[in-house]
Amino acid sequence: MKAIGYTWLIQTYRLDVLEPSSVSYIHERSDRRSMEQDGQTESYYPRGYDPGDEWAGNLTFALKYEGLNLEVLAALFPILDSSAVEAYVQESPIGKYARLVWFFYELLTERRLGLPDLVTGNYLPILDEEREFTISAAVAPRAKRQRLIVNLLGGKAYCPRIRKTEAIAAFHTADVAASVRALVAAYPDDLIGRASRYLYAKETKSSFEIEREKADTKRTTRFIELLRRAGHVDPYGENELTALQNAIVEERYAVDGYRKNQNYVGESIGPTRELVHYIPPKPEALRSLMEGWTSTCRQIRSSALDALVLATVAGFGFVYLHPFEDGNGRIHRFLIHDALVATGFTPEDMIFPVSAVMLRRMKEYDATLEAFSKPCMERLQYALDSRGAVTVQGETSGHYRYPDLTRQAEALASFIQETAQVEFSAELEYLSLFDQASEAVRSILDMPDRKLELFVRLCIQGKGKVSASKRGLFPEITDEELADLESAVAPIIAGRRRL
Repeated sequence: MKAIGYTWLIQTYRLDVLEPSSVSYIHERSDRRSMEQDGQTESYYPRGYDPGDEWAGNLTFALKYEGLNLEVLAALFPILDSSAVEAYVQESPIGKYARLVWFFYELLTERRLGLPDLVTGNYLPILDEEREFTISAAVAPRAKRQRLIVNLLGGKAYCPRIRKTEAIAAFHTADVAASVRALVAAYPDDLIGRASRYLYAKETKSSFEIEREKADTKRTTRFIELLRRAGHVDPYGENELTALQNAIVEERYAVDGYRKNQNYVGESIGPTRELVHYIPPKPEALRSLMEGWTSTCRQIRSSALDALVLATVAGFGFVYLHPFEDGNGRIHRFLIHDALVATGFTPEDMIFPVSAVMLRRMKEYDATLEAFSKPCMERLQYALDSRGAVTVQGETSGHYRYPDLTRQAEALASFIQETAQVEFSAELEYLSLFDQASEAVRSILDMPDRKLELFVRLCIQGKGKVSASKRGLFPEITDEELADLESAVAPIIAGRRRL
């Protein structure tokens, strides 16, 4: 097989980039076909598609069939001769791919080609909105020189990519937000309020447990208050994120801004032995990346783009940049909630305990994080000294600047859907069941509130009966009364068997 497109460019010019999400090959004995595995698409083409052994043909093929890969372009364009790029554009100056090469060459290299501005031709969108998530053409800026609609999610400093896949389409078809609104409308307000209080606490507990931490009462209360403010303020600037970090971590680990040293995610495997799982950007590149991420999040949020897109870019984009020494994971999950509330996906004054699902599906959550971190680590050269300090060699910012977050969006869609349809609905149903069972008990025996709550909870756990081992908790209740109470509660619980 012969590699073509981006893979050919990477191999031929020895570009230090992450492996692209789409790779293509010429296969003499194959019709055109594609297969997808672990978020990467492999495509095979018959000989008639061979773009040759020049950069121009392979770049055109890549843009046409594999989509936009800014990391490859940012690494390739500085080593191309500008006169060769001019000649490529002049062959078809109003052609889509010539315009794209022209625009991105000037944007990424900051070198102006000796070409006059286009004065004819329709404005063309850079990204195909049928294949990728884009900023609406109505609000996207225009590149007048090349007559292009710049509908990218971000800009030169930071620009993620999320492709429209079958898994994401299925999530949107399910219309989880609408089903949740209908569910909320089916229950009384006081029950919704009680469920909300419990779910805020559950989300807080789960988010800390993911980090293998147990929050004290003070930090739990602070985090719950933060979650209640999610979606109502802009959390993306350095001051706002620093305030979040200060509120989440222990006071001694609070910081006054983005980190100024190289950190990493790892674990100790013995004395003076550290296993490094992930190394985020160098501190000298961090500020530019964070400013680009901030601008991107604000652009997506202000353009009323899809809730899943904003949650993915804000949450996963942040955690991969890892701007603080401590608290990055909890802020990452907070930003997911913030995006869901800000876009109206989550009902007012409610929360989906996404962290609870992530905690239960920890292997999948870890694999989602590693979908970017592992390929990134494979490209890094670093040294770890005896004090645990990491030194990274070479220029690495390009790996973090233009991430493909499609797999992260797919996983997050699954987490959100399960949260809404299982965690959220189960709590509402449990409280409704609890209330009905409590009323049935009260109609027979007027028990003190705490005794009543304990009795009903034990009945639910015992599928309508109080176990023999717990019978002694209610010595004041006769056996005849207990039988009557269990008979009243059992049918109610049987009607909600899934609980």
